[in-house]
Amino acid sequence: MHNFFARMIDAFRPADGPPPRTLFAFFRWCLAGAWPGLTLAAIASALGGVADVISAVLLGWVIDAVVSTPADQFWSQQGWLVFTFVAFFLVVRPAVFGLSTASSSVMIGPNVLPLVLSRLHRWTMGHSVTFFDNDFAGRIAQKQMQTARAVTDVASEMVNVVAFALASVLGSAAFLIGVDAFGALALLVWLVSYVALIRYFLPRIRTRSASRASARAMVTGQVVDTITNIKTVKLFANAAHEDRTALGAMAGFRERALDFGRVSTWFRLSLMTIAGALPVILVGGTMYLWHHGMATAGDIAASGAIAMRLAQMTGWVSMALMGVWGSIGEVEDGMQTLSPPHSLTDAPDALVLGRALGRIDFDHVDFAYGREGGGIRDMDLHIAAGEKLGIVGASGAGKSTMVSLLLRLYDVERGAVRVDGHDVRQVTQESLRRNIAMVTQETAMFNRSARENILYGRPDATDDKIFAAARAAEAHEFILTLQDHAGRTGYDAHLGERGVKLSGGQRQRIALARALLKDAPILIMDEATSALDSEVEAQVQDALHRAMRGKTVLAIAHRLSTIAELDRIIVLEAGRIVEQGTHAELLTRNGTYARYWNRQSGGFLGTDDDDTTEAAE
Repeated sequence: MHNFFARMIDAFRPADGPPPRTLFAFFRWCLAGAWPGLTLAAIASALGGVADVISAVLLGWVIDAVVSTPADQFWSQQGWLVFTFVAFFLVVRPAVFGLSTASSSVMIGPNVLPLVLSRLHRWTMGHSVTFFDNDFAGRIAQKQMQTARAVTDVASEMVNVVAFALASVLGSAAFLIGVDAFGALALLVWLVSYVALIRYFLPRIRTRSASRASARAMVTGQVVDTITNIKTVKLFANAAHEDRTALGAMAGFRERALDFGRVSTWFRLSLMTIAGALPVILVGGTMYLWHHGMATAGDIAASGAIAMRLAQMTGWVSMALMGVWGSIGEVEDGMQTLSPPHSLTDAPDALVLGRALGRIDFDHVDFAYGREGGGIRDMDLHIAAGEKLGIVGASGAGKSTMVSLLLRLYDVERGAVRVDGHDVRQVTQESLRRNIAMVTQETAMFNRSARENILYGRPDATDDKIFAAARAAEAHEFILTLQDHAGRTGYDAHLGERGVKLSGGQRQRIALARALLKDAPILIMDEATSALDSEVEAQVQDALHRAMRGKTVLAIAHRLSTIAELDRIIVLEAGRIVEQGTHAELLTRNGTYARYWNRQSGGFLGTDDDDTTEAAE
């Protein structure tokens, strides 16, 4: 049975299209494909509600039987009732509640959250880099978990509570109508009052819950931002500043939590008052009917059991509904962050680019991040397949912008970037980026094993190919000496978040190994050897020269000696190409490049890698 329930909902079924931006449509998008399972669970929960009413009715029948039947004739006349009573409580009722629990604990709980979270995560990963640049990584992750958990809680509570409670109320009304219609009418009046109370409080709970969720996500984002940059915090002795910043975010969360707590308290007080009226109304009414010979002692007992159960359930249901409305507020808050449409999408008829030859063209390209300055202006550049191109320029000259446009991390504002004659906007982003390997000065490492980090270049590569790439990048020997806190060694050792357990040179050599393993036809190197000492750099340069054979290479460098032997060098100033040619030709012209070269000691250009313009890139 458990396997049947576990398979009722496909926990990783892809979503149908983008997430809507209206609440109920968003819920349908999140839960699409889960409705058959949720319906089955709701039916099982409703059966549990009906079973509770039947329990009270059977109790009333037994009491009436005891009162009205002589003791010496009880078993002969009421044996069937006793058998029914025992069978119901020992077999039927446990089976019903077991079914309800299995549907909730096996079908909904383990499946709905990963279903929703996987859909939100896939959609979030499809956003452009600008989306992530404009927010905290921790806040985005918090919103994903918050929204998935809240949608799951709403679905679970609606099944477990609302379906159960609705069945209980309807069953109770049916019983009371059988006793006396006035009791059913009294229940209806009480129910209307109860619904009015719910309608007054729940929207307020929903609003305050959304505010609380937003404030909580801001705390998470702030704390994660501090922890991510903990070395900078310590180096600049700014722990007190970060503490004040975090406490400010926490104070905002505290105020929102207090607002939520106040409305919750008044809701609970009002709820208990109206819940207490129900036993008084139902038991009192049935006693009045008994006094006039219109009800039995069993009816009083059954009415009392039903009244007490409904009164208890009122508190349970109301608190559950408060949780549901609070979760809806969290869903609305998360929806605003996570559901905006993708700003950078594949064209409907986008071509899947096979292995490229490597020809690259910038056809009169303009791009300035939507601003007046920065970026590149009227860039007209043609790079032949297999050509090795060096790119030189001061910070903010447009070097990183060129690379970002080639990778289609942004779309050009005018002109076109082409690979093998294909406008990069007309090919799929995945197939474009599979053809480009990149090594940057700021190397990105996952908190995974050294093997997994290198495998990121080609997930299906064999260990022999991994080792070969690591040897080519001069990384194999030091990887064999690694050991992490869990005792894992060598290629199985984990590198820590962002590779913090490695030196800068070690991180860069693993990044080089990853790029070499990818073996893409286009290779981009952005200060690829800047973190290496001279001896290791010389060894890696030899490996890079071998890796560059047959590939189109774009090499950004401030250390000009590393690109002096390339086929062609371009010099950028303010987003424009001001010089191009071979190293020797540019020195002969005695222009900007020659000035850079003469300024260097050992071939290093005396500027920072990036200013704020390049950081935005």
